[in-house]
Amino acid sequence: MDNPMKRVLGVLTDPDKRFLALANRGFYDRMDDEPYLRKMFKARVGYELNLDHPRSFNEKLQWLKLYDRNPLYTVMVDKIEAKKYVESIIGEQYIIPTIAVWENVESIRLDSLPNRFVLKCSHDSGGLVICKDKETLDLSAAKAKLTWSMQRKYFLHGREWPYKNVVPRILCEVFLGDMAGENQGDGQESESFMDYKIMCFGGKVKCSFVCSERYSADGLKVTFFDRDWQVLPFIRYYPKSTHAIPKPKTYEKMIELSEKLARDLPFARIDWYEIGGNPYFGEITLFPGNGFEPFTPVSADYELGSWIPLPDGKAADDKQQR
Repeated sequence: MDNPMKRVLGVLTDPDKRFLALANRGFYDRMDDEPYLRKMFKARVGYELNLDHPRSFNEKLQWLKLYDRNPLYTVMVDKIEAKKYVESIIGEQYIIPTIAVWENVESIRLDSLPNRFVLKCSHDSGGLVICKDKETLDLSAAKAKLTWSMQRKYFLHGREWPYKNVVPRILCEVFLGDMAGENQGDGQESESFMDYKIMCFGGKVKCSFVCSERYSADGLKVTFFDRDWQVLPFIRYYPKSTHAIPKPKTYEKMIELSEKLARDLPFARIDWYEIGGNPYFGEITLFPGNGFEPFTPVSADYELGSWIPLPDGKAADDKQQR
């Protein structure tokens, strides 16, 4: 059982816990990026951030935040503009159809939408509204959630600078279950719509992971696989699933398309859904988990880090130094 007094004492006596508590309340929003990332990294990942000679996966993501300022990254993380960008490279057949785009919450008109749809904000992660039945949708609660997301400066917590200049807008997309021909059931929440997250290092796929059981009683599971779809022997923050996860039928196509999208990038995660026997693009993520999610064992952090070639040649083959 949670002990409030113990939690308060932990915040008062542990500098890492105290930093996290104050950061969550915006106390460090004006702190410069580098000292902020050093403190947040230590508090979240558990070891000191080395920016002079970054070697781990999490360290290199912080280095990329600070020193790899490709302006195209802002397009890639914008949930509206990314769809146009991806379509220009791999074609519109892999894009989930857009129903509408609005500049603000007040512009949403429920009567113009189909019975099922998905709303999300262009500039953040978490501002998601899934409508499975328009008649039962709590529109006030949905608008309140979107209003909060539209006002949120998402980039501040993890200092993921590409999000800073994304124009906040609201995107309405087709409900995935309708694309798959579902007429009943949980649709968007069903296991048939697991996230397949393909991880590209220097433009090449090395591994992937699947988010499953998101709505189960014991919460989200994250299971990593190698290039040949063999389960990898580590976890990153979330536990792995105890159930067998079949390889998607379009796995090779996902890899092919991901490598096209990640070409010339030091690291990118390309997300996919498999719907009706076809892959559909989800999003491009440049800094998974903000680069703040620890690995167990920690050696996996360094193994994946060794695959990221940093743009200035700070390369990663330094296992012999460990």
